[in-house]
Amino acid sequence: MSDKPEPTVRLSVFKTYKLYVGGKFPRSESGRVYEVTDSKDRPLANAPQSSRKDARDAVVAARKAFGGWSGATAYNRGQVLYRVAEMLEAGRFVGADGAAVRGDEPYTAGRCLWFHRDFAPEEQVPFTVGVVYRDERLVVADKPHFLATMPRGRHITETAVARLRRELDLPALQPAHRLDRLTAGLVLFVVRPEDRGAYQTLFRDRLVRKEYEAVAPYDPELVLPRTVRSRIVKERGVLAAREEPGEANSESRVELVEHRGATGRYRLLPATGRTHQLRVHMNALGLPIVHDPLYPVVEEEGAADFSRPLQLLARVLEFTDPVGGEPRRFESGLRLSAWPEG
Repeated sequence: MSDKPEPTVRLSVFKTYKLYVGGKFPRSESGRVYEVTDSKDRPLANAPQSSRKDARDAVVAARKAFGGWSGATAYNRGQVLYRVAEMLEAGRFVGADGAAVRGDEPYTAGRCLWFHRDFAPEEQVPFTVGVVYRDERLVVADKPHFLATMPRGRHITETAVARLRRELDLPALQPAHRLDRLTAGLVLFVVRPEDRGAYQTLFRDRLVRKEYEAVAPYDPELVLPRTVRSRIVKERGVLAAREEPGEANSESRVELVEHRGATGRYRLLPATGRTHQLRVHMNALGLPIVHDPLYPVVEEEGAADFSRPLQLLARVLEFTDPVGGEPRRFESGLRLSAWPEG
């Protein structure tokens, strides 16, 4: 009889991709998506499954936009059409099979075409993404400070997933969770789309033990270790999260590992995953993490100062593999610059 545990069977949980109608991103009426693949069954895109109402809303929005287009000068309309022609010539439009569409192809009613918009210039993050572990299912990477995990806001091409897709030639690679842009350390990526839901569910159900390391002020009067629980609220468009009265939705254990003078090195063990949770809890204890641009004071946004990284590191990920059933433990190879060894 084998001692190997039976693989855990889990339902795949997929992100709900949205429509783009009238300058907004509404959910489709069905709330469902389907994967568009090419002739070799490689994923191209995730498309919302739209209803007649969704199509009607899109038509209404298009009709409203017609006034702006018809009111544009011939010169401006010519510029737009010329750009479309350039994209056709460069093979930027593709069909459902992933093949480029030529400008001289005949019109086909109901045919779907895709293209990627032009990306705005982004500031390059001058640090590499390290690969800690790789197999046929997983890539575990050491994400550097300042690099976003996945495309979001103004960070599109300068993201960990975009870099790894290019460098490892894994176009379907997706992160199973997100690590804050300013935080460095371990991120788990899934190679095969059919495995993605199982690993995402691990993080959703809090079945991953996560250990962080931070450098912050040392307070000899503060009794540690301790568990911090509070209600954290993060509003869209507001940079910093805040604590408010009410039922706790976040929990972190804070342990002092060692201290040198007025500076301490801490082990942080989050039981939940609210935005900026560890930064908020450390600040609430009077121990704001070194080089934190939001807590306790929100600094003005500007060009990134790569010489002052936030001293927070996702150091350990530990879980039971939901596909193979084996125990997994990964440790970051990065170190915090404010706490040199020795």
